[in-house]
Amino acid sequence: MKLYNTLTKQKDELVVKDNTVRMYVCGPTVYNYFHIGNARVFVVFDMLRRYLEYRGYNVKFVQNFTDVDDKLIKRAAEENSTVPQIAEKYIAEYFKDAQGLGIKPATVHPRATETVGEIIAMVEKLIENGHAYVSGGDVYFDTESYKDYGKLSHRDTEQQEAGARIEINEDKKNSYDFALWKAQKEESEIAWESPWGMGRPGWHIECSAMVYKFLGTEIDIHGGGQDLTFPHHENEVAQTECATGKCLAKIWMHNGYINVDNKKMSKSLGNFFTVRDVAEKYDYQVIRYFLLSPHYRSPVNYSAEILEQAKGSLERLQNCEENLSFRLKNGADCAVTESEKSTLASIDAKIEEMKAAMDDDFNTADAISCVFEVARLINTALADTKASKSFLESAYEKYHGLLVLFGLEVQNVAQGDEAEIEALVAERTAAKKEKNYARADEIRSMLAERGVVIEDTPQGPKWKRV
Repeated sequence: MKLYNTLTKQKDELVVKDNTVRMYVCGPTVYNYFHIGNARVFVVFDMLRRYLEYRGYNVKFVQNFTDVDDKLIKRAAEENSTVPQIAEKYIAEYFKDAQGLGIKPATVHPRATETVGEIIAMVEKLIENGHAYVSGGDVYFDTESYKDYGKLSHRDTEQQEAGARIEINEDKKNSYDFALWKAQKEESEIAWESPWGMGRPGWHIECSAMVYKFLGTEIDIHGGGQDLTFPHHENEVAQTECATGKCLAKIWMHNGYINVDNKKMSKSLGNFFTVRDVAEKYDYQVIRYFLLSPHYRSPVNYSAEILEQAKGSLERLQNCEENLSFRLKNGADCAVTESEKSTLASIDAKIEEMKAAMDDDFNTADAISCVFEVARLINTALADTKASKSFLESAYEKYHGLLVLFGLEVQNVAQGDEAEIEALVAERTAAKKEKNYARADEIRSMLAERGVVIEDTPQGPKWKRV
């Protein structure tokens, strides 16, 4: 598998030890619900993790929570709360949205506040190695001490200053030095004891310490949004290499931005959407499909029209699975025909094409096109009302496996609920045979209120959730 590496600006082969992929992805700062741009990061790297596991790798996946930060301190003051209370609230809300989006929990979800000891130790090592200095109770990384600073983002010093919000601070040696440790400003502010007085970690050092604690050095993949390349990831590289003498990650992956109606998403433009906002109108799986359908490095335009297209596309994929599931109940007990064997061979060929697309820089766009081709092959085969049960079972196993891989499978209802729905559908069928159309219509209306639609087909009625 080859992946585009921001560090080398080329596709590099993924080479791992002991069949284990060590992967770290920057998680949310938990002061609010996460937005659609954050969601792209989480869904993209969840998909990468799923695919690596599908190909037989063990994946140790770490995604952090930034649970101490200026934004949390501000939100706590606004809500007359505390930083830990705000963090707990939005970590819980993160998991609700993540579950809806089909994002598997990470192997470890470390928190910055639980890693303060390791952070302090790393800062001490940087001071000892001559790469950091104490000034006014704060500790700063000395960017001039590290000759490779800028190698990840491929910027020189002038570009760095132009491309980042540089805080004018007389305590710094250089304007682009960044804080490793921030002194406590007020007694009410959350803080920890340190060799430099009461204070808290800087944002960048948190990730370096968590990567080192849970994955070590020279990890296989470090991921995040394109906006984090500089300064956050650049600073991570500098800190880790200067503290450990080894590289942080072999492959750096960054997904593209999300634009809203062809404009960059931002709070100032009023085009800022949380996933919770979008999920009020569209199913979480529609959002997931929307985020996976383009290539991960391409910018994505968010609009109501594009979400509607995603909804329609997902319905086509899931209708195929539902049709297969329904036909399985009535499959003919006969030998697989030559035509069916040919269809299964064509499905296998498309699955291999899907793997080739994913192995070439994680191309979900082309891979999903292959899934649609599989759906087309199956739909054509289902036009034969006498499809063999063996064919249907094999086709379902292959197709369902693809949808599960992408996290787009039909969501099954609870067993008890399903049994009740089946009973109502059977009662409706009996009512129609007895020409009790009033009762049949009543049952259809009852099911519609529960989000269940009945479709009458030549093989009998079938139902689905909408």
